[in-house]
Amino acid sequence: MQLNKTVLNYSDTNYFSKLILDYLSGEEKLKSFYSFTPQIDSFREVIDNKAKQLINRDLLVEVIEKQYKESNCELPTANCKLLQSENTFTVTTGHQLCLFTGPLYFIYKIITTINLAEELKKKYPENNFVPIYWMASEDHDFAEINHIHLFGKKIEWKPENQKAIAVGKLNTESIQQVIEELKPILGASENALQLIALFEKSYLQNKNLADATRCLVHELFKEYGLVILDADNADLKREFASVLEDDIFNHSNYNHVNNSIKQLETLGAKAQVNPREINCFYMTNELRERIVFENEKYVVNNTSITFSKEELQAELKNHPERFSPNVVLRPLYQETILPNLAYIGGGGELAYWLEYKAMFDFHKIQFPVLILRNSVLFIDAASQEKWNKFELTQHDLFSSTEEIIKKFIASHTNENDNLKEEQEKLKAIYELISAKAQKKDATLKASADGELQKALSGIANLENKMLKAEKQKQETSLNQIKKIKDKLFPEGELQERYDTVSTFYLKYGNDFIKSLKENLSPWENKFTLLTELK
Repeated sequence: MQLNKTVLNYSDTNYFSKLILDYLSGEEKLKSFYSFTPQIDSFREVIDNKAKQLINRDLLVEVIEKQYKESNCELPTANCKLLQSENTFTVTTGHQLCLFTGPLYFIYKIITTINLAEELKKKYPENNFVPIYWMASEDHDFAEINHIHLFGKKIEWKPENQKAIAVGKLNTESIQQVIEELKPILGASENALQLIALFEKSYLQNKNLADATRCLVHELFKEYGLVILDADNADLKREFASVLEDDIFNHSNYNHVNNSIKQLETLGAKAQVNPREINCFYMTNELRERIVFENEKYVVNNTSITFSKEELQAELKNHPERFSPNVVLRPLYQETILPNLAYIGGGGELAYWLEYKAMFDFHKIQFPVLILRNSVLFIDAASQEKWNKFELTQHDLFSSTEEIIKKFIASHTNENDNLKEEQEKLKAIYELISAKAQKKDATLKASADGELQKALSGIANLENKMLKAEKQKQETSLNQIKKIKDKLFPEGELQERYDTVSTFYLKYGNDFIKSLKENLSPWENKFTLLTELK
């Protein structure tokens, strides 16, 4: 699979916030919201600092080994063994348990993580670096993960009696119906049969979504040593219990994060999270609901479950697995139980991590290096060939469809066809008329100016009609332009946020992932365009 690689500045895509652009450019005003610049030379200090933090490595490896065994998944033995060594560190990305891996950017997050671990090993050979995928198994927003888009169709998983429970606990038996729906869409090619076999192995030979996702992601990336962790574990949460207790009873995290949000807002940034006084849920196999303090009791929202302070402290001690961190606490949890150096995320994720630095400082937990994941637009050879025929650039792809059409029409229209020259002549004539009118009565200037604007408006309308007529002449080309734009930016979104890896695996097999890995770099800090070569 041969690809041509070009890059664009993130600012040229119009898809990245000013906050993230400022972070990447090292703006001084943001430096108090993170600890280390996202550069490879920063990692010497990061490694030295993280080495001082006590991590229960034996427990971490024990949990990982047990989880792989339960999901009938081959253990990445070498990297698990390395995790027991004090000179081994991790780089981590986290993501929801999306059906069939969900949108493409999930794949890009993992590739960025794997490549970062490899780059760090080259720079610091005396240490070892393990890429980690942290499964967001405790999330309960099922609507975000239960579907994929494939060839214009929405493939959706609709289990019966769906409850608001941690998605990792969902039974996967009913996914068989979804796989059956996929089969005629994917077809019977060799790659299609491999995909179906992979989905059946992952979802039908495992009982819950967490184990199924581990199996699926492992099969896609097993040759790269990726280690997959589900932190929904009583023993791991026991390591984090003191932070949970502080959050529930002292609300320290609420105060620190809110203060950071206010400071960022003064710099023009929008709040990314909504910190609560208590930032964890109460979770069982049947529910995941917020803990709130009401009427001198700790109440599990939308239930009849209540605790006194002493009862809740006992519950945390005896059943830490029933306490589930929200989006505020999860990063603290991650950095408590992992010997982690960096977090790889999208723009939105990095934006909310910047709100957490003060909270990390309060708990004396090292804040990781924040690395923006790779972003990619994959352009098939046929689309690129047509685009070139229209004499449009890859940069033009990121303009709106209307702007692209205007540019195309302008390039295929005689300069003399516009009415700019006539507008200027009209203005000159009206200046003479206005001057004559003012000699009679100074107040007539306003009337003359009004008549000029009416005339200019009429010419503008005529010019639009001329443009419309030109568009009709170019209708075939314009339809092709729209078709390419819609294909590469489905529903106006970045391709990576809509399309799924299955679309590309179907055509290229595992070469797609290999080619992505070869062409992407965690240090690029550019938007990558990969064009298929014939």
